[in-house]
Amino acid sequence: MDFQLSEDQRALRTGVRDLLAGRFGRDRMRAALDRGEGPGRGLWGELGAAGFFALRLPEDSGGVGLGLPEAVLLFEEAGRVLLPGPLVATHLAAGAVEGAAEGRTAVTAADGDGPVADLADADAVLVLGEGVRVLTGEPLRAVVRGARPVRSLDPFTPLHRSTDLAGQGEPLPGDAARLRGEGAVLTAAEQLGSAARTLEMAVQHAREREQFGTPIGSFQAVKHLCAEMLARLEPARCAVYAAAVTGDPAEIAGAKLLADEAAVGNARDCLQIHGGMGFTWEADVHLHLKRAWVRSARWLTAAAAEEILAADLGGGGPQDRDPAIPV
Repeated sequence: MDFQLSEDQRALRTGVRDLLAGRFGRDRMRAALDRGEGPGRGLWGELGAAGFFALRLPEDSGGVGLGLPEAVLLFEEAGRVLLPGPLVATHLAAGAVEGAAEGRTAVTAADGDGPVADLADADAVLVLGEGVRVLTGEPLRAVVRGARPVRSLDPFTPLHRSTDLAGQGEPLPGDAARLRGEGAVLTAAEQLGSAARTLEMAVQHAREREQFGTPIGSFQAVKHLCAEMLARLEPARCAVYAAAVTGDPAEIAGAKLLADEAAVGNARDCLQIHGGMGFTWEADVHLHLKRAWVRSARWLTAAAAEEILAADLGGGGPQDRDPAIPV
């Protein structure tokens, strides 16, 4: 069985990488950060036009007709450039919430009483409980008015805590457990992209930075850190790709755990390789670390993933492996 990417998949990844490099490269990312804003609805619409959100919709419904493995490639690229916004929820809502597929509607997600990301800028909220509901219009605006801001580690991910949203909104067709699982896979893919990018940053700095007249990459301690970063990244990549193919809850749980570990661990090691400058605002390392921490707590936490894996290893039935994943 061949698990190498096909030519079409590689072309898809290259296309979205080029799009994001042109529309949300580092200079624009830092400018948006300094303004305290996201990338803007213009880029959101361009992502919609490029099929980012409609990727998995059937072609006769205006989509691209691809699957979750291809979506993972797109979300990896989004993670590399720290693209902010409720990308995962909007992608999951495509075809069910008007305008989501085209990038005209920004959709966030809420599950239980945890903080909701990007609530103030969202046009709709997916409320995931036993079923799936969507909250829009004046009911959503009322929720936003009553929501309390929560301090976020990531300057690109505003958080709000709202009253219990369970039962609010119009019912939608769909399986909440499946959406939670797919959301965890796509979030893990973003973590992969971030882990890959911090590895690249670490290697580049190790080659260019000199001490005692020699690049620091020649020092054994630095070599070991870079090797450990690669050793985290590649097993996580395999696990995420496998979970995207199988959709199995235990596979998803393992993938999310490994991807979270790779994103957080690689960002920390990248910071160490950068030394004192890694702690400064001007370096991008801290942004990857903060985003990795925030993603680790969303869609599937480590504790919830460990429970799913424990049930699977213990021979629990499907009811024990249903990922009740907070978003």
